[in-house]
Amino acid sequence: MNDRANSDTPTSRKILRPRRLALLGTVAALGVAVLAASPGSSKFGPGSFIAPAQAAESAATPPGFGDLVSKVKPAVISVRVRIDQDNDQSAMLQQNRMDQDEQTPFDQFSRQFGFRFPGGPNGMPRQRHQMITGEGSGFFISADGYAVTNNHVVDHAASVQVTMDDGKSYTAKVVGTDPKTDLALIKVDGKTDFPFVKFSDQKPRIGDWVVAVGNPFGLGGTVTAGIVSASGRDIGNGPYDDFIQIDAPINKGNSGGPAFDMSGNVIGVNTAIFSPSGGSVGIGFDIPASTAKLVVAQLKDKGAVTRGWLGVQVQPVTSEIADSLGLKEARGAIVDNPQDGSPAAKAGIAAGDVITAVNGTPVRDSRDLARTIATLAPGSSVKLDVFSNGGTKTLTLALGELPNERQAKANGGADEGRGQPNAGTPRLGLGLAPAGEVQGAGQKGVVVTEVDPQGPAAQRGIQTGDVILNVGGKAVANVGDVRAELTQAKSSGKRSVLLQVKSAEATRFVAVPLA
Repeated sequence: MNDRANSDTPTSRKILRPRRLALLGTVAALGVAVLAASPGSSKFGPGSFIAPAQAAESAATPPGFGDLVSKVKPAVISVRVRIDQDNDQSAMLQQNRMDQDEQTPFDQFSRQFGFRFPGGPNGMPRQRHQMITGEGSGFFISADGYAVTNNHVVDHAASVQVTMDDGKSYTAKVVGTDPKTDLALIKVDGKTDFPFVKFSDQKPRIGDWVVAVGNPFGLGGTVTAGIVSASGRDIGNGPYDDFIQIDAPINKGNSGGPAFDMSGNVIGVNTAIFSPSGGSVGIGFDIPASTAKLVVAQLKDKGAVTRGWLGVQVQPVTSEIADSLGLKEARGAIVDNPQDGSPAAKAGIAAGDVITAVNGTPVRDSRDLARTIATLAPGSSVKLDVFSNGGTKTLTLALGELPNERQAKANGGADEGRGQPNAGTPRLGLGLAPAGEVQGAGQKGVVVTEVDPQGPAAQRGIQTGDVILNVGGKAVANVGDVRAELTQAKSSGKRSVLLQVKSAEATRFVAVPLA
């Protein structure tokens, strides 16, 4: 371990608090009757019963993890990287972000817990000319030296060295990385007999045993065990979050390491922890094997990942949005704005449409849509079920390729809105003016000129300067249009009205309660 790195780590991060796991087995210690089959004896003779202690001794000992570990541990590697700080400006930025992250209460889910940088807020000042070092974990997936780790472990690496369980070290090269899923593929050349493990073909069940092997705190070859605590976790890392949550203790340095099922298959890649203290509190997150397999296959084939692209900005359908649209369920992804020239726009998808299924599979929310489309190859033909203008339709289109920096953004939680003024009709607490009368607002819609801080629109985040393009699916050009649509919504029994609002940042839909 790096002594200097340890001196820079807060005391609470240096203390390892091992967790004692009680492996519970079912032991027949309840005084179960055992029949004595000797001739002439009574049905329940003197030898027919045994003491509970004897029963416990005779029962099979609960199995441990020894056999599993001996099988998979040789394939797990420690990954050490060196980053040239002088020649890589982004590495310096990354280091600065790390320093800031480690001062936050939740350590940003310890997004870079694979690194231990020398120096920092509690250590000696860093010199300008130096090599930053970091440590993580990984595992071989083929005999010819391909290995998986986290993108944040090898990001901006000038060199990568891997150390096996037997102590042998090799130089590795980075084949490809995918920041969106935090996965990376590295390769050790020169040998064809590396021990390796395989990804599981089955999704783990909540409650299944899981064994994590990795390089916590640079110790190397550490094994911990626990269970699968949850699946489908979204930790706010990106549009493709779909993590497996485990309670097997993992710490800084476990990044990129594998989590195994009881058959020795990899169910996930350790990537983040929730940690107020910096150490394990039993809440770890793994990239599912199903995701890792798809990403790794593309990295191996072409060094990068390509994803399908619809070209829409979407947000979840809340209960208020569902009510305002007449949807029976708060399910699907509502389109805020299709991008010009995108596959969605060409297919006729418009703002306010709700995508409810892809190739017959229901879409739960906007994030589910983003993940589903991302798993499909560019050029793939997809069938979308769309709720539009009170009815349903099915559209078939060919996906484009997701541009490098463009994503179908899911503004989860940002379904708060804008509104309008009023007197006799439902009141939103807004002052409005036609957009054409306000310089710089364009010609479409009405501009919010005043916001009542106690009104329902203000509670939904309405701000002056926002432009309301339509109300209840109808384009509006003046205050009268807005009032008419609000009255219509109220008379039809709706509890909220859907507004399409354009702000400086984006165009989105907002459901505002009718007061």
